[in-house]
Formats: sequence, structure tokens, C-alpha cells
Amino acid sequence: MRNLKQITSIALLSLTLTSTFGCEHKPKNNIVAQAVVKTEKPSKNIVKIALLLDTSNSMDGLISQAKAQLWDIVNKFSYVKCGNELRPQLQIALYEYGNDNLSAKEGHIRQVIGFSSDLDEISEKLFSLTTNGGEEYCGEVIHTSLKQLDWGKNPDNLKMIFIAGNEPFNQGKLNYKDAVTNAKEKDVVVNTIFCGNYEQGVSTEWKNGAKLTGGEYIAIDHNKQVVQIDTPYDEIIIKLNDKLNKTYISYGSLGEAKMQLQSTQDDKAAKLEEAVIVKRAVSKSSRLYSNSSWDLVDASKNKDFDITKIKKEQLPKELRNKSETEIKTYIKDKKEERIAIQKEIQELNTKREAFITKNQKEGSKGELENAMLSAITKQAATKNYTWDK
Repeated sequence: MRNLKQITSIALLSLTLTSTFGCEHKPKNNIVAQAVVKTEKPSKNIVKIALLLDTSNSMDGLISQAKAQLWDIVNKFSYVKCGNELRPQLQIALYEYGNDNLSAKEGHIRQVIGFSSDLDEISEKLFSLTTNGGEEYCGEVIHTSLKQLDWGKNPDNLKMIFIAGNEPFNQGKLNYKDAVTNAKEKDVVVNTIFCGNYEQGVSTEWKNGAKLTGGEYIAIDHNKQVVQIDTPYDEIIIKLNDKLNKTYISYGSLGEAKMQLQSTQDDKAAKLEEAVIVKRAVSKSSRLYSNSSWDLVDASKNKDFDITKIKKEQLPKELRNKSETEIKTYIKDKKEERIAIQKEIQELNTKREAFITKNQKEGSKGELENAMLSAITKQAATKNYTWDK
């Protein structure tokens, strides 16, 4: 009888831990709790966000906001913690829908990029979007993203869809209620962003689409021109970004092309607005901007990194005739230089944000940025995510 009570107590404790802790919480000084978490929880936590953007004729403003405000979302997550100690990875996927240039057979829907943590590639794909008139099927694009993307089965992962558009949510053959029910079964929260009048979005089912999964419904003015606040720190951060780029050491088949992509995305961000390249530089100074597949400094952080396994011809020209010791020293020096630059950018950004907060008028933030950050903060709390800034 005593053994039965002990087993029952352990089972109840297991249920309590599973329901109470999110974000792969690791309780300390509790052998039973640690055993339960260790056997039932995957080792890595990932935030997965799918952006489903209407690219019909009227959505130029939405796409412009998405290009400009991607870095606000990344920077928000650079400070997030899972419970007490862990920091999650961030993966973003992108779909476009409602564009006549897309296949009618596929429902005018296209996966632009699957879940990826390559921030330069995500930026490149965003900048590739163009608008054209078409049919907008919200239910179908939600269903497609749920079917095509690997959302995983970890109940602690934060999984979110943001769908933005301005046509009725119930258009198309596939009932949006079936699509969002499917999302709820996968523990994916659907947030809807209606580009237009709040009440019009309510009457065209956008609010109900979010409500069914516990998501947020937000109406935005997608054509609003965001007034960026110039700060005394912007020019310094931009110069530091140029120095930061020089700490990258390309290698392998991807090296040169990826280094060029990094530079190209800097240029595109700068052409949008000075504030955008500043925000991108801040993202590049964070833990989320990692390029171990083509940069030797990031690659060297991996435990299994071995410089001798990289062929001479895969190294940049300046390293091909150097000894193993010289190469290791070169990587070490670049790593230390990068850390110093990233730290300086982060410190300047803290001052920059304080300056903006002091001088920013109410309602002057980007509409899409406000909508997404509000939903992210609220829903992250349910998974035990916290921010240290």
C-alpha cells in the first residue's frame, strides 16, 4: 500500500511539472523532477514563427513594413530566456499568398522560405517579394503552412503564425475554422493582422480566426509612414557594423556567396532608412546572428570544430599558405575583435533605445511591429519565457 502511494505521488508530481513549467524548465535540487524532465523533454528550445503575408496589389505598405521591422522582432528575441537559464533559438518561415503571379492550382500560395535561422537569407527573401492582384485564401495558406512546415512536437516550444491581409478571412474553398482547429491541435497560435478598419476586420472573420486558437487580433494601418527617430548613436553603430563585417572569415563552398549576401542585405537595409541598418547591426551583434556554416569564427564555437578537417582550397586566400597554428591564432584574434565590437554596439543600443523612449511620441512605432511584439510578449509568457531587457 505504501509503495502504491509513493507511485501515485510521483505520477502527480510528473503531471504538475508538465503542466506548470514551460520552456523546458529545469528545477534544481529535485531528483524526481529532473528525471521526469530529462526523459520527456527534448534538449533544445526553439521559437518558431511563420509569417503569412498577403502580396496582392494593395499590400505594398505591408511588405515595406515587414522589410523594415524584421529586425525589431529579432532584437526582441535576442533577450529572451526560457525559465531561469536557457535561451531559445529563433526560426522564421515566410509565405506569400493572394498574388496572381502564383499558381492558381496551389491556391495562389507560395512558401518563400521554410523555417530558418539564417537572418541574411530571411532578409533576402523578404526583399524579393513583389505585389500583384489575386485571390486571398486565408484558410488555405494557414493549412498549407501547417502541412509543409516542421513544427515539431515539443509542447514547450513557442509556435506562432502571423497572417496579415485585407480581404475576408473566410474566402476560398477551405474553411478557415478547419485550418485554425488544425493549428490548435499542433499547439500553434494563430494571430491575425487585418490591414484596415478594426470593425471591418471583425465583420470579415479576422478576429474569430485568432480567437479560436487563443491568438491576438489586431487591425493596422499598413500604409502608415513610420517616423524614425534619429539618435546621436546611429552613425557610430553603422561604422561599427562595417568593422563587424571585417571579422568574418569565409570558408567552404558557401563562404564567398554568403559574405556577399551579408553585404547586400546591409545595403538594402540602408536604402530603406538609416534606422533599419542600425537595427540590423544590432541584430548582427546578438547571439541570434550565427553563421557557422560559412564563417570560421562562428564555426570555431562548435565543440567538434577541427581546422585540420577543412581543406586548404576551402579557406580564404589569405589563410591558405599559413600553418595550423597561424590559422588558429588568426581566428582567435578575429573572434576577440568581434566580441569587443558586438559589446560596443549593444552598449550604444541601450543608450539609443533610452533616447528613443524619451523622444518618441505615442503611436509613432511601426504598426506591424506593434502588432507582432504585443502578441509575442503575451503568448511567450504562457511558455515561461522572460526578458532580461
